[in-house]
Amino acid sequence: MTRYAPAALTGFAAALFEAGGMEPAKAATVAEVLVEGDLMGHDTHGLALLPPYLDGLASGDMLGQGEPEVLSGTPVVETWDGRKLPGPWLVRQAGDLASARAAVFGLAAVSIRRCHHIGCLAAYLPRVVERGQVMQVWSSDPATASVAPWGGTRRVITPNPLAAGWPGKDGPVMIDVSMSITTNGMTARRRGEGTRFPFDALLDAEGAPTADPNAFFTDPAGTLLPLGGMAAGHKGFGLGLLVEALTSGLSGQGRAENPGGWGANVLVLVIDPARFGGTEGFLRESGWMADAVHTNPPVKGGPAPRLPGERAWQRRSAALAEGVALHPSIPPMLAARAQAAGIAAPVPLPA
Repeated sequence: MTRYAPAALTGFAAALFEAGGMEPAKAATVAEVLVEGDLMGHDTHGLALLPPYLDGLASGDMLGQGEPEVLSGTPVVETWDGRKLPGPWLVRQAGDLASARAAVFGLAAVSIRRCHHIGCLAAYLPRVVERGQVMQVWSSDPATASVAPWGGTRRVITPNPLAAGWPGKDGPVMIDVSMSITTNGMTARRRGEGTRFPFDALLDAEGAPTADPNAFFTDPAGTLLPLGGMAAGHKGFGLGLLVEALTSGLSGQGRAENPGGWGANVLVLVIDPARFGGTEGFLRESGWMADAVHTNPPVKGGPAPRLPGERAWQRRSAALAEGVALHPSIPPMLAARAQAAGIAAPVPLPA
């Protein structure tokens, strides 16, 4: 399997963003976040996003320079207008601000309207969790829709992911889950590959469950099944509405304004256990739960139970040590973008 040095990929992506008009500090942060997604194995939300981000810069849909506008603030809460600045940079800035304030007040949050796309939500977690804090990132895109209300057939909301991470016994516990069974990106990838889902992940335009990704692109269009599928999709759709409330609702701007372009409304929340029951008690509890999970008898013939994010953390550690293996569709794309920009493409590590 062809592998690349993470630093080489980060430097290359940053150079492309700078060439596209993004400020150097923003370019470096966006590149780091995208590569972090690939390190964890979220390869639809890593460097696969580089072309649409560059295209957004070129079209003006993404703003490469400037600062967000602070719309309101208290010692523990701020609301920003992201002005379509790069989503990864905005969320990193919000996470650092909320982390610093949570260390003083116990918790803090930043609500952001009008981000550009923010990439892989799990990619933001290690930076804050390694400080001993709990982080949550909630996201929706009010300019588009792909999930129908339970019992409906037309799109109303997006997959509306939530990521959460907290300190654990042997590394962070990390959750990154959409409120739909699959995502827009994975559906498009399977359509391009000519493959079906191994389960019913969508509804066709009439509301019948299907594993065929092409159903999503018909006219009228199909929809993504809410988390819980046909048995419990009402729960997933309810959680999707919660994300809408905590992102567009709290930011004060969303679907009611009928926005255009590609982007996100976001809530970043950081909690510091040291200001609650204490770090020691928190780690004792998370350690107990880790042991309970790992010692739980597995299903006959199945793998041992693991904590959420454990495989991604192991994959990340291996990729940092041995190089990151990119999805086969990504190296040709990197080469094409390198040639177009006149920048040397990253070279694979020796086999």
